[in-house]
Amino acid sequence: MFRTRFFWQISGSLLILSCTVAAVVGILFSKIVEKKSLEEVRESLRIKTFLLQSVVNSRKYSFSNPLFHKELKTLGTEIKTRLTVIRPDGTALADSEQEISSIENLGSRPEILAVQAHGFGSSIQYRDTFKKSIMYFALPIYSGERQLGYVRTALSLSILDERLSNLRFIVFFLTFLIIITGIGSGVLFIHFSTKPLAEMKSLAEGILEGRYDHPLPTARNDEFGKLARALKEMAQHSQDRMESVLTDRNKLLLLLKSMVEGVVAIDNNERVLQMNSAAGKILGASSESSLSKPIWEVTRISRVCEILSAALETRAEVKRKLLLTTHSKDQVVEMTAVPLLDREGALVGAVLVLHDVSELHRLETIRRDFVSNASHELKTPITVVRAIVETLIEDKSIPLDQQQKFLMKIHTQGLRLSAVVDDLMTISRLESDSGMWERSPLDLKSVIQESTQLFLPLAKERKVNLEIQVEESPMIVMGDKKALGQIADNLLDNALKYTAQDGRVVIRLVRENKKAILEVQDSGVGISKKDQARVFERFYRVDTARSRELGGTGLGLSIVKHLTEAHRGQISLNSAPGIGSTFRVSLPIRLDS
Repeated sequence: MFRTRFFWQISGSLLILSCTVAAVVGILFSKIVEKKSLEEVRESLRIKTFLLQSVVNSRKYSFSNPLFHKELKTLGTEIKTRLTVIRPDGTALADSEQEISSIENLGSRPEILAVQAHGFGSSIQYRDTFKKSIMYFALPIYSGERQLGYVRTALSLSILDERLSNLRFIVFFLTFLIIITGIGSGVLFIHFSTKPLAEMKSLAEGILEGRYDHPLPTARNDEFGKLARALKEMAQHSQDRMESVLTDRNKLLLLLKSMVEGVVAIDNNERVLQMNSAAGKILGASSESSLSKPIWEVTRISRVCEILSAALETRAEVKRKLLLTTHSKDQVVEMTAVPLLDREGALVGAVLVLHDVSELHRLETIRRDFVSNASHELKTPITVVRAIVETLIEDKSIPLDQQQKFLMKIHTQGLRLSAVVDDLMTISRLESDSGMWERSPLDLKSVIQESTQLFLPLAKERKVNLEIQVEESPMIVMGDKKALGQIADNLLDNALKYTAQDGRVVIRLVRENKKAILEVQDSGVGISKKDQARVFERFYRVDTARSRELGGTGLGLSIVKHLTEAHRGQISLNSAPGIGSTFRVSLPIRLDS
């Protein structure tokens, strides 16, 4: 055994290990003793510093008195410690070992800085002057609430260094004994451990080759090396397979997580195999906690369960549309379920893809409403004009006064048709972003005042109290005067139309957080919550009959919204039926105004 390479390899390793362990233990023990000794020295200095603090606080003469310096030197000699009294600015007042004229400013010393931060301070420094390490401890001294300075004690660590040197010698001797004992024990351990390890190596090789009944080998030629190689090869194969599986799994999870569409996979028993976060959001479920649960337990939406069951039963693709109604909005989801088949064509589950088309559905609804409303708005005046003209052509006996009434109706409908066309062209230009507005600094207050003056006669005619509330100082914004005037005109026109007789309309302009806030408040009929989200759509009317009766085109608020956004502003609405409405337009104020 002693001649084999295996023995010397293990013995060398054991020797290195023993030396390392013994050295680490010795170093740690030395460090612990050193730390404990330093703590003892520090505690001794702390007590001596408190003693010095008491002596200084109880003195009956000033620091400059020679008696104080003599007393300090006597006390330092008795306790074998250097004592120093320091002014608040760091200059030395008295010292038990040195003349104060030879002592540099101590205000930047670590122990003094620590006192300023924590009320006490200590440090260890190597002083070239004394060629040795010294520990310091410092405390503040007070007279009432006024700080008089600091007291500091210092003690050389040379005695501690000698003690540690003796300790290191003892540790080295003990380390040598540990190494000798460890090697002897290791030789015996190797002798009794070699045979079973060799048998384990042979068994491991048999498992690697797929021969689980292979007999245990008895060869002893460097068994540790062969066993290590065999186990390493097995581990490498297992690692390669595991990495391949994990890579594929991570790619799949990353793909599912990044998809906008929701994806749910189930097995033959309709238990969830996989669900991404998009599907969890649509179904109102947690993608993590849903795994291995039946789909009917994960979601209470029956149509989701039905489409997956249909895909499993028919083994064919199934498509359906799902409408989810919540308190805030309606959600339209297109569902596509397909069966999952393995390589042999056997059914193993199904996959459901959920595509949220709510925005597309909303835009399609707006488009249909716009086409329908635009057609109606244009068709109505054209039909009236056509009917009147045909009557005038066919009936030559119509009296002149009746003909005059017909002509006035044609004129009125022509104005209405012109207004609709003008508003449509305005919106078209705004949406094309053609740069039609020339922005320049202007006072929004003057624009609001001009618009209010324009609507005062209409307010008087309808017996509505129109008030204006603006700040005295100018409110400069970057914008187009005509466009900003159109915002105020449309809001005032809208408020006056829907405010009853003896009602009240207030237009106010205030400054708020570097924003110009334009508010038009009325005491009119108000707008319900369900209609507030759509009042800024083109041709949308809360009360269609009343709006047409008052001559509205249904485009005013839509124009206001586009003009506000073109000026980098925001518009909002606060309203309640029967109470009134407040439209609020926020525009950025020019910074130098």
